[in-house]
Amino acid sequence: MNSGELIKYRYLRALETCEEAIILARENHWNTTANRLYYTCFYAVSALLLKKGFSISTHNGVKTEFHTSFVKFGIIPKQLGRTYSRLFNLRQEGDYMDFKRLEKEDIDPFFQEAKEFIAFITTLINS
Repeated sequence: MNSGELIKYRYLRALETCEEAIILARENHWNTTANRLYYTCFYAVSALLLKKGFSISTHNGVKTEFHTSFVKFGIIPKQLGRTYSRLFNLRQEGDYMDFKRLEKEDIDPFFQEAKEFIAFITTLINS
């Protein structure tokens, strides 16, 4: 698979994963919704990093490179950088902390933020 195909695949996974988050939210599965919203952003960032010539395989590595190469230099607005970090943390809590039950109020604000995140990343991938 060439890098162009992988970029497209990761980008399409971001869009598909966002749809999954919507479905899970309808059923009040908030921990898993947080997971899917995080992965929405993760796949988009992975596509962007690939487009810019980076090849990183770990979640922490992707997050670090994203902040170092894009947020730090103002290419990505700081608010979107915070969205990604906050979703990363919510996903960690919801997936790995025993007895952690995320609620609608914890997750709802991130739907709009994730859509704005994807829209911004899309412009960078297409430029």
